Amino acid sequence: MSATRTTAHDATTTREPGLGGGGDGPGERVVGTTEGAALLGVPKARFTRLARLGLLVPAGFRVNRHHAVVWLYQAEELLLFASDDGNASLLTGRTPGNLRGLLDTGVDLRPRNWRSRRLGLMLRRADGPWARAGAVASLLGPPHVAEAVRDPHDRRHLDRFRRPPPSRGAPGSPAAGLAEELMTAQDPDEVAWLQADLARLTEEARAHRPAPRGPLGR
Repeated sequence: MSATRTTAHDATTTREPGLGGGGDGPGERVVGTTEGAALLGVPKARFTRLARLGLLVPAGFRVNRHHAVVWLYQAEELLLFASDDGNASLLTGRTPGNLRGLLDTGVDLRPRNWRSRRLGLMLRRADGPWARAGAVASLLGPPHVAEAVRDPHDRRHLDRFRRPPPSRGAPGSPAAGLAEELMTAQDPDEVAWLQADLARLTEEARAHRPAPRGPLGR
């Protein structure tokens, strides 16, 4: 389970392009916890619990001046969640016991769900087999990529297609480091799933067009 990062509530509505830290596409309305809770008609604490449980999926994030993560959600998705009669029990009354148990363990699926959402967007926008493999590699640290892709020529070629973390501060800044951390899978089961997908997609890319076999740098 990934460590829970410091988060902050934010009521500001913003619009950002999908491969940044904001929503999935330009012009989509995204909101922070304060406004999101108001849309659902629940306290901020309940909204945060629903998001930690994975029932509300972040569309993006920003890092505030205190270097805390402010998660952002698509307003339209929140309204759809609130309008679903099947979710009524989650918005009022006591949280079901099984969900309370998960919260007690410290579960926080917001980073993982954001990564999954971002991966889906990158794959939809990928142009070709190597770009699809590079999208998956973008969510893995170099050691985990090396475990899944043994050939160094393939890894070097993959690096050309890796997507960087959302731009959040100057290179080397705390905000940039936090964005990179959120972009990188941590939980063993998530890493294993991504590694299996990366190995498969790299094989498909190699069959389509092998990686260049030039000299490797030291």
